[in-house]
Formats: sequence, structure tokens, C-alpha cells
Amino acid sequence: MFQSLQMFGPVALWSPFFLLVLAAVALLYIGITGPWRQRFGLDDPVPGKQKAYFLVGIALLYVCKGSPLDLLGHLSFTAHMVQMAVLYLIVPQCFILGIPAPLYERLFRFAAVRRPFQLLTKPVIALLLFNGLLSLYHVPMIFDTVKMNMILHAVVTTVIFVAAFCMWWPLVNKLPDWQTLSGLKKMGYIFANGMLLTPACALIIFTDTPLYATYTDPKAWMASLALCVPQGTLASLDLTGPQMFLSMSPFHDQQLGGVLMKIIQEIVYGIMLFVVFSEWYRKEREKEPNMGMEPRPTKL
Repeated sequence: MFQSLQMFGPVALWSPFFLLVLAAVALLYIGITGPWRQRFGLDDPVPGKQKAYFLVGIALLYVCKGSPLDLLGHLSFTAHMVQMAVLYLIVPQCFILGIPAPLYERLFRFAAVRRPFQLLTKPVIALLLFNGLLSLYHVPMIFDTVKMNMILHAVVTTVIFVAAFCMWWPLVNKLPDWQTLSGLKKMGYIFANGMLLTPACALIIFTDTPLYATYTDPKAWMASLALCVPQGTLASLDLTGPQMFLSMSPFHDQQLGGVLMKIIQEIVYGIMLFVVFSEWYRKEREKEPNMGMEPRPTKL
């Protein structure tokens, strides 16, 4: 498969301009959390673990939107769903955990930022917004329209990413003033997330026909490829359709994509559920009185 992708050229495979942008963001972050930190109100050194979260987020963002996985997402629905799962279920968490609290506090001083963010991160709104947008995106007519328009595709994927950031915020942010969910409510929030995305995955998995023209119709597929392959390169290639890159039928590719999306979702939510439960259990134990721990009398 990878050898056959070489025909699309290095720009389509590795997105060098996007890589430069992300490298600049990473260097800026290293500067802000390192030698320039006091200029940005970071009096204490930023822990290495926190820096690692942000840089891992940058790396995964590049893997999703700049590496050959992005091109594969236009050739295979399975690759597309893996791309979506990582982009919306893992990357936002890395960024939330990787940005130091004082930087959030400086940003939230602006009412134009704080007020909309307070609204969008309310648990019920965040749940419905993210799962609703991601489900609507995979409605066949909407999906094909978005996949064939570069500007629309960029806008829609960015909006869903912001919604994913807002969805994860109540669960993973560490700011004391922004803790809107207790331990038990966090567990319910995770279960609700899993349930709300199930109908969209079920539609993709259990339908009896391929749903998306951009993975079955050669003309729609070529229009979709134009989003990541330069026009000159695309015009020089003799492409007949996505089937020339797949070892399975479009129908089975679609089913596998839906199954993998659900599996990755369950793994991510399962890990988060374990983390939340462990934290809640530890705090409950700390509240208990130390029974049977009275000091023994001192022998004379």
C-alpha cells in the first residue's frame, strides 16, 4: 500500500507546509514554557510531563492531518475513521493537559473568550454539541459535500475539533474554578458520551450498502482527493477509483471503519473511566476518619 502511495508525491504524503506550521507552534510553546515563561506569568517551572502532553498532541495532530494517514483517509473509510478517532478523542486531551493553568487564566480575563467558553463547556451542551456535530458530519449527503470542498472541509473539521475540546474540558481540565463535574457525574458523563455516538456507528456498521460516494464513485473520489493532492499531480495520474488501493470491497471497508471507530472510542473512554474512578475512590478514602489508628500509650 505505502509503495503505491508514492505516486502522489511528497507534498501529498507529508504536507511540508503544515509540518512547518506545527513545528513553529511547538517551538513557540517551548519558548513560552521555558526561557520566556516569566513574561507570560509562569512563575514556577512547567513540569516535563505537562510539556510532553502538548508536544504529543502536536505530533498526533500532524499524524492525523499531515502524514500519509491523511491521504489514506481519502482512499479508505477505515483510515478515515481511525484518523477521526485520534483527532477528536485523544488530541484535545493532550492540548488541555499540556497548557499551563496561568495561560488559561490570562486568556479567560477576556470576557469575549470566557463567556462563550463557559457556555460551550457546560456538560450537557458540550455532550450534545460534539456528538451531534460528529454524527451529522457522517450523514452521507453532508459527508460527501464536505469531503469535496476544501474550504468547507477545513471549517467543518475545525468546528468539530473545537467541539471535541469543549467536550473533554469538563473531564480533564485542572483549573479549580472550572470543575463543573464531581467524580460520579464524570463517570455518568463518560457513559453518556459512549451512548450518544452509538447510533451513528451502528448506522455505518449495520447498513447493507455503501453510504458514501467519495469512496465509491470515481468522480466524487477524485474531487475528494483534490483536498490533499496538488492538482498538477492529480492530473498526471491514471486513477480509476478507490478500489485500486483497497484489498476489500467499499462495503466491508465502511463496516471495518465503523467497528474500529467504536473500538477506539470504547478504549479511550474505558481508560478515562478508570482514571476518574480511581481519583474519586482515592478522594473518598481520604475523607474517611482514621479508625483504629489511635496512638498507643507510651511505656515508661
